[in-house]
Amino acid sequence: MTKSIIAKKQPQPKFLPMTRAEMDKLGWDRPDIILVSGDSYIDHPSFGIPLLGRVLSAHGFKVAIACQPDWNDPKALEKLGRPRLYAGVSAGALDSMVAHYTSFRKKRSDDAYTPGGKAGTRPNRACIIYTNLIKKAFKGLPVVIGGIEASLRRISHYDFWTDKIRKPILMDSKADLLVYGMGERAMLEAAILLSQAEEPSASDLKGIPGTAFMGTPEDVEAGAKLTELPSHQEIVDKSRQLMTATLALEEQVHFGDSWAIQPVDKRHVVITPPSKHLSTEELDWLYSLPYARLPHPIYNNKGRIPAADMIEFSITSHRGCGGGCSFCSIAMHQGRHIRSRSRKSIMNELKRMQDHPDFKGSVSDIGGPSANMWNAHCSLERGKCKRKSCLVPKVCPNFKYDQKANLKLLRDAQKMDGIKHVRVASGVRYDLGQKDRTSLKDIFKEFVGGQLKVAPEHIAPSVLKHMRKPDLPIFESFLEMFAAESKKVGKEQYVIPYLMSAFPGCTDNDMRHLASWLAARGWKPRQVQCFIPTPGTVATAMFYCETDPAGNKIYVAKTDAQRLKQHRILIPDPGRDPRAGKQGGKQGKKKPSTENRPASAPKGKKGGRKGRKPEQEHSGGKGNNKPKIFNRKEKGKSFTRKKKTK
Repeated sequence: MTKSIIAKKQPQPKFLPMTRAEMDKLGWDRPDIILVSGDSYIDHPSFGIPLLGRVLSAHGFKVAIACQPDWNDPKALEKLGRPRLYAGVSAGALDSMVAHYTSFRKKRSDDAYTPGGKAGTRPNRACIIYTNLIKKAFKGLPVVIGGIEASLRRISHYDFWTDKIRKPILMDSKADLLVYGMGERAMLEAAILLSQAEEPSASDLKGIPGTAFMGTPEDVEAGAKLTELPSHQEIVDKSRQLMTATLALEEQVHFGDSWAIQPVDKRHVVITPPSKHLSTEELDWLYSLPYARLPHPIYNNKGRIPAADMIEFSITSHRGCGGGCSFCSIAMHQGRHIRSRSRKSIMNELKRMQDHPDFKGSVSDIGGPSANMWNAHCSLERGKCKRKSCLVPKVCPNFKYDQKANLKLLRDAQKMDGIKHVRVASGVRYDLGQKDRTSLKDIFKEFVGGQLKVAPEHIAPSVLKHMRKPDLPIFESFLEMFAAESKKVGKEQYVIPYLMSAFPGCTDNDMRHLASWLAARGWKPRQVQCFIPTPGTVATAMFYCETDPAGNKIYVAKTDAQRLKQHRILIPDPGRDPRAGKQGGKQGKKKPSTENRPASAPKGKKGGRKGRKPEQEHSGGKGNNKPKIFNRKEKGKSFTRKKKTK
């Protein structure tokens, strides 16, 4: 295994080549590696494929990028030349099915990762389709898949869009290797192994940490710790086995010391132990690579790319999240262990940002999955703690973090010449923040630009427990403090809470309880996320099995009618009586937009689901969620931050 990803930086072009003409200018007859993505090419460290491309290029490999290629035409890739080593595939920052369909399986009309926000530029199940495209273009070439779509489908999984259990994506795609989690180390290891082989082949890739492949039990290292997962057929025959497999895989990622194996028909998916997390030194090196922070010039005159605008001037300070929310892909993809960059590295990136032609002095975010976990860590040795969350039901005493240091980082950043504003667009963990209320109050006063995102998701105790979210009194205490501190400094500021309907275990009465709680505070949600059972999460297993993780039966709103009924309790149909669910007037021809954007979205100027950047969702990284804006009612009138009522 490669000891470190750090290398003496090789000269790199401003943009990695996407065309034959660009390769000719670089003097390449063919690339060593082609990286294929369902996103447009935005050369920014928040996007997985560009980040991986920069890492591989820094090690001297010739990397070409093929973004949103025509998936019906192998010539779209052939024109770049057959890669010497392998092709890497990612569906993009979002699962392609989430990118294409709403919570109620309706086709979305836009795609934030495409010029002009145009929809339809990537296929459904992109990892499968792109892999087949490569196999047609370059017969026998090893194909490595990764990113959020592949990573969360590494074993048998529930597919919401077909309502059935699907086999591991390696079998459907026929890819040679799957990289799960953050993939810099694994992708580099694959390139090095193949470059050293006399006759490179897919068999050379078996055993790389942080990967999965089709094999046999004999491929597991002798004497290694092994997690045996229920077979595919067992999961099909007995729904409870999906929960067993999901919880076992969650532990394999968290403890990081075992292999896993799943029988599928007469074959086996073999999963190696997770890749070693990048050190602070490695993260610092990674983010110092020469990213242009701009879309590739090939998109000039094709319209703005919404996702690029959202994260253009944001900075990733850390990876991982200690929350372990049951519905969140971060726990299974990035993991709960926090890995942070150094203060010096972050400040250096701020200095480089000022050379950007569009920079006007405003930094939209310095954070990660949340803004206030920078430099947090567990005081226990890895593998010693069996908690499912570092923060729930209470913040673990072994979870160490220094919010004063985080506050100082933000203040030092704002003091830099050329920096006018620094914001915390990724939002804060309100339970963790209240462990140092003094520092949190200062964040409210100095780094909130009118709106602060938090994610209570619900208020019903049983639902919060299923979600692995903190209890309501903790959130209410946070709201009181936020309102009081904003008033003290004369700032009109609002909390933007993320809310969810139809979560497994959530009843109609639970939704009415939430609606009453909001109404008592004069809050009227415009957007609410209806739970989407995405592959690989504990919440999805709860949805499919209709039990909690312990096996207790729970109510699940499964049909679209049941799910919509819960959704309408918070977002009523204008033509219906929200209290009785009966027709209350004429139905308009135009249906209101009641569904949220994809659950994993880029943070920045317009914010994203839990502040997640595209980088967090690829084989190497965080994508388009409009913030849920609330109209606050006062004295019979409503107002927003931008327009006050006299």
